[in-house]
Amino acid sequence: MSADQLLDRVRLHGVIPAHVAVIMDGNGRWAKGRALPRPLGHHAGMKSVREAVEGCLAAGVEVLTLFAFSQENWQRPAEEIGALMALLEEYIAKEAADLRKNGVTVRFLGDLDRLVPSARAAVDRVERDTAGGAKLALNICLSYSGRAEITRAARHIAEDVKRGALDPADVDEAQVARRLWTAAFPDPDLLIRTSGEMRISNFLLWQLAYAEIHVTPVLWPDFTRQHLYEAILDYQRRERRFGKVSV
Repeated sequence: MSADQLLDRVRLHGVIPAHVAVIMDGNGRWAKGRALPRPLGHHAGMKSVREAVEGCLAAGVEVLTLFAFSQENWQRPAEEIGALMALLEEYIAKEAADLRKNGVTVRFLGDLDRLVPSARAAVDRVERDTAGGAKLALNICLSYSGRAEITRAARHIAEDVKRGALDPADVDEAQVARRLWTAAFPDPDLLIRTSGEMRISNFLLWQLAYAEIHVTPVLWPDFTRQHLYEAILDYQRRERRFGKVSV
């Protein structure tokens, strides 16, 4: 079935998820299967980012959050990390103008202080240049860890309590949520993981509490908007009860 046919089914079938999160996995295996260096797998995945962004724009998704690079990924070989940082700068240089034109606001979530200066400058530039886009919020999780994010929120709460700005009795889920990197956005409705792995890999641990999870065996460089629409159709078939019983 073509992308347009799947999109028509998505529009007719039910509620569109407001927030879609994606664990983009399988670049290394894609490259290995073709006897290519791992960085070429990451480079091939750039077109899939465009497919996901354009697919979300067409379907009416409001927020797309992509897991691009974890804090644990800093332990990878220096050559691969260097290639990934260069790829980040290349992606921003190639895509920033189209993202701005299409009404996409780009934000990077994570410990950005660890980025090399040129990558950090590119990140700051694209965030500034795309600010105000009203059609899609594109969050790119970079140098990100779910546990570190929650720890950071707890530290900020402790600091506020220590200086008397917050009563411990008032610490609740809302206090935690407003101190997360995703505070400006609703929690994801749908999590998509490529490559067939059955884990969430320290990604959005707080926010994914009630997300519907769709796992596809497709490796990230082969991911297209058709796969996105299939995931949304799967989501539309689910009954979301949030711990309650069916009526």
